[in-house]
Amino acid sequence: MDINGVSAIVTGGASGIGAAVCRQLAERGAKVVVADLQEDKGAALAEEIGGAFVKVDVTATDEIVAAVEKAKELGPLRVLVNSAGIGWAQRTVGRDGTYESAADIDAFKKVVAINLVGTFDCIRLAATAMGQTEPLESGERGAIVNMASVAAFDGQIGQASYSASKGGVVGMTLPVARDLAAVGIRVNTVAPGLIDTPIYGEGPDSEAFKAKLGESVLFPKRLGSADELASMVTEAVTNSYLNAETIRLDGGIRMPPK
Repeated sequence: MDINGVSAIVTGGASGIGAAVCRQLAERGAKVVVADLQEDKGAALAEEIGGAFVKVDVTATDEIVAAVEKAKELGPLRVLVNSAGIGWAQRTVGRDGTYESAADIDAFKKVVAINLVGTFDCIRLAATAMGQTEPLESGERGAIVNMASVAAFDGQIGQASYSASKGGVVGMTLPVARDLAAVGIRVNTVAPGLIDTPIYGEGPDSEAFKAKLGESVLFPKRLGSADELASMVTEAVTNSYLNAETIRLDGGIRMPPK
């Protein structure tokens, strides 16, 4: 699918993986809506790539609708990349055996609300707008790419909420792709492994920590880059025969229990 001149929405687009995706889509000619909570970074990136920034909390339906409407102003909406998400780690039961020390159920719900429910809300709203566009010669109207994680398959100790949320994204990829095939929209998911993003910080200690983490990767023995992940996302967007797939991009890593 040629994305030159179309509009795209990237949630979580202001930094890290999302920002790399925004830049690569813009390089292909897409007009990108950077949908994020980080106003300063998001607005600066939107100006850099010739797109637009919309402040979006993916648990707020009206804010998602605002991003969709802004995208429609820029061109026919044909691309959605769901990159917004949060992490959380906590063991299921506490050491003292009390009910109070068990895993924080509100934190569990928040992770699922953002990573899973928020992703689906963005899909259903963006797909509604995509379905109103004129189909391309092939009948294609758009492409959606979700961001999962290898934690969907290799969840570590304490990652119950994160793994559940990302496992849900993987699980809904096929049924949503089957559903949206009727209107010519493809749906794929990318499941990254250890990716070098600002979450690891900066400086010598950070670099040493990342190098140690990289030793657990099968090959190459390093963290992946945001650009490598964005390249896979862009391929999923533009390759019109790729549909209903979840692709691990992880250097062959299989995460240990902890």
